[in-house]
Amino acid sequence: MEIAITVRDDGGQVVTDDLRGWLGHQRELRGRIQRGSAAARPALDTMGAEAELISLLLAPGGVATVLAAAVVAWVQNRSGSQTVTITRADGTEVTVTSDRVKGLTAQQTSELAQQIAGSLMPQAQQTDGAADANPPAVRSAGAPGTGTRPATGSSVSDG
Repeated sequence: MEIAITVRDDGGQVVTDDLRGWLGHQRELRGRIQRGSAAARPALDTMGAEAELISLLLAPGGVATVLAAAVVAWVQNRSGSQTVTITRADGTEVTVTSDRVKGLTAQQTSELAQQIAGSLMPQAQQTDGAADANPPAVRSAGAPGTGTRPATGSSVSDG
């Protein structure tokens, strides 16, 4: 399954290069990460342009968990405010914000990574209710029980 990741700083600028580099250091993610862009419909508060994104191919076997843990660790180690939005090919989004993850304990961080990983996998591949709870570090709304919401204007690029 292909996903797209965007990162916005506290000024609303799209800043994906640092996260892309961080993810590239994860052995399980090497070769799966691509820099891309999506001609997205403008968000309500933006003028609209090509959005820079990270394209990643997920496969069964724990890659989603590695990705989720790496994203949470990256956000926790950044200065300033960061918002990372992970969008599945079906339009489902998971958003992680730095102001909500910086104070988490190791146990809470692990639980959050598991929650995000569960939200990234299609419902048919989930064996438990991992996506049913909404930890405070993940902003989400939408379909009952999914812990995620449909994207508005996000798309995945092949390159």
